[in-house]
Amino acid sequence: MRVLSIGVLCLFVAICAACEPQPQADSAAPNPATLTPDAIGYYCRMALVEHSGPQAQMYVEGEAEPIWFSQVRDAVVYLRSPEELRRATAIFVSDMATAPSWEEPGVDNWIPLESAHLVIESARSGGMGAPEVVPFGTEGAAQAFVAQHGGRIVQLEDVPDSYVLSAMAM
Repeated sequence: MRVLSIGVLCLFVAICAACEPQPQADSAAPNPATLTPDAIGYYCRMALVEHSGPQAQMYVEGEAEPIWFSQVRDAVVYLRSPEELRRATAIFVSDMATAPSWEEPGVDNWIPLESAHLVIESARSGGMGAPEVVPFGTEGAAQAFVAQHGGRIVQLEDVPDSYVLSAMAM
């Protein structure tokens, strides 16, 4: 009798699961967009092409176009800010290992933020003059940057909140 009850229970659970709406898999992760003169920083409301240093773009739920950030630091702030209600679905950052220069971070050299080697606490400031989170596609490029500009290499989850959320000194 007990075996029958467990079997009936399993059948009931299977039927209920089949009736439940299943989450739809994302059709495809978005590809990074090409940086154009029309890209405006989410927080600063200024054109990204007027800023040096690494930048970021983020796709959020319900939006087909990315939102842009003049600094990678600003994208990390967005992720950590409880006031930002739209969930990020993909985040791309300038790969400074392949950037033409600090002044020209590139228009198509994007890498996923979560896989980037990030340098924090370096002597380089971002496009808005604040401390920057500098992304690299390779650890070797990040190490070379640290040798020249100081700082340390971390992954996204290891960037201290105090580094990105503190007010910058003017």
